[in-house]
Amino acid sequence: MAKPPSRRSSSNEIAQFLAKSKAITAVVDKQPRLLFAVDATASRQPTWDRACHLQQEMFRATSSIAALAVQLCYYRGFHDFYASRWLTDSNALSSLMGSVRCEGGHTQIARLLKHALAEHRKQPVRAVVFIGDAIEESTDTLCDLAGQCGMLKLPLFLFQEGHNVAVERTLRSMSTISGGAWARFDSASATTLASLLGAVASYAAGGRTALEKRTGEGAKLLLQQLKD
Repeated sequence: MAKPPSRRSSSNEIAQFLAKSKAITAVVDKQPRLLFAVDATASRQPTWDRACHLQQEMFRATSSIAALAVQLCYYRGFHDFYASRWLTDSNALSSLMGSVRCEGGHTQIARLLKHALAEHRKQPVRAVVFIGDAIEESTDTLCDLAGQCGMLKLPLFLFQEGHNVAVERTLRSMSTISGGAWARFDSASATTLASLLGAVASYAAGGRTALEKRTGEGAKLLLQQLKD
């Protein structure tokens, strides 16, 4: 027996759908933007779940300030780089992060920064958060890109996993040049790290004024490093 023909949407219904989609996009475009980037190479697998959990702190921290739009970026494997759409739902972001599996590969921090700059030029991004444990690229190149971020008022908040001295030196330089801040990513200090991410989110949503209203070590540490 032949199936009845499927009902076609009327031109009016299509117009309404498109108008609704544009309205949603317009709302997201007006929200403060934070780019959340993570090194997803093999060495990060043990602490990936921690990063998945802590990003939710960013949404919770800004609930009383403004809705935050977050774009998840990560690199892994052989030149594999991913950037999500801008998300305003912490559950959607958590689900997306939970589906990622780390793969061996080299760092792509320069590629990440170039992407962040491109996004910032299209629509202002308040801050970039990066979590990583290694650098396999030219320090001069990375610092030059960090300088470009600083000139465009795009601060880098760089969280280092591990205690590699050379990595720390480069990340600290990048954060200073960009007008951002550096901190240790230590899964043993979950409360402190959550406070730091919450402070970054507050800064992204409401600027220095919102950050100064926060209490706790996270906000204090960032305020000590941030440029005026």
